[in-house]
Amino acid sequence: MTGDGDAAGEDAGDPSDGRRLVEGTILRGRDFEPVEGRVVVADGEIAAIEEERVDSDAIVLPAFVNAHTHIGDSIAKEAGGGLSLEELVAPPDGLKHRLLRQASTEETIAAMHRSLEFMAEAGTAAHIEFREGDVAGVREIRAAGENVPVDSVVLGRGSIDAMHAADGYGASGTNDADFERERAATAREGKLFGIHAGEVDSSDIDGAMDLNPDFLVHMVHPESWHLDRLADSETPVVVCPRSNLVTDVGLSPVSELLERTSVALGTDNVFLNSPSMFREMEFAAKLFDVSATEVLRMATVAGADIADLNCGLVEPGRDAKLLVLDGDSNNLTGAKDVVRAVVRRAGVDDIRTVVR
Repeated sequence: MTGDGDAAGEDAGDPSDGRRLVEGTILRGRDFEPVEGRVVVADGEIAAIEEERVDSDAIVLPAFVNAHTHIGDSIAKEAGGGLSLEELVAPPDGLKHRLLRQASTEETIAAMHRSLEFMAEAGTAAHIEFREGDVAGVREIRAAGENVPVDSVVLGRGSIDAMHAADGYGASGTNDADFERERAATAREGKLFGIHAGEVDSSDIDGAMDLNPDFLVHMVHPESWHLDRLADSETPVVVCPRSNLVTDVGLSPVSELLERTSVALGTDNVFLNSPSMFREMEFAAKLFDVSATEVLRMATVAGADIADLNCGLVEPGRDAKLLVLDGDSNNLTGAKDVVRAVVRRAGVDDIRTVVR
């Protein structure tokens, strides 16, 4: 696996004209239609897609957008085995919060930096982070992300000041507080507001939806009227199946959610799961009755749409944030359905390069 450099069979053409040509089987547009050809990249943007025969076994797809993370707890991976969700993450004294209070600023920043480095290596272009620690926590993740080629869309928590310092506000849930002031302040600033809802039960879903959030996270336990409200409001949902399995709260009704609104994938807490979108896609594809195309959409453009990012698709005018896989790796060679192979089979070891 390589980082952001060139790879054999990937680039072609005259580099002196400032363009970069990425060749292979291209998963194009929102339907990820496999087409043979090359992606023309100029000034960090996809300038064109040229369909023609090329001598490359690469698979070219959009880099991932991880739509829900908590990477501050990177200091304590796999801590808390056997604990309930409340014991693990409930503020203010869940295990995660106690561990964060005990860690030094330097330890927290260093651990987050390592997680971001892994995300970059694993093909993630951007993530939406619910960041604990108020204004100081926002500053810490900004420091952790320096010189790491992953865009962190940071949603502060704890105060309105944290929202001002960040890209928006990430609320824990309306069973903790009503968040009306935070929502109003975030709306005035035109920033992103997300909130957890329906993770343990349905008791906080109506309150969360009353806030008219930009997106909801988890929605494991929606009732029929919540699904109707989703359809009416078209509020996107981020699901985190591996996290929900670890914390034993159940699984989101992904097929039913997709019938009402757009759905994105997130990896949630780093101390519970690696921030690997390959693993999240495989779980989603095998747990839920949804197509591989839909799962890939959940891992890319659905999250980009929530955060208003110009990535997540391979089409002209989009930012050239691309993931190039080795279609001739021992793992992927012989694949008859390229999209299905990417979603259900591919992994970090299959990455040839990441174009940013």
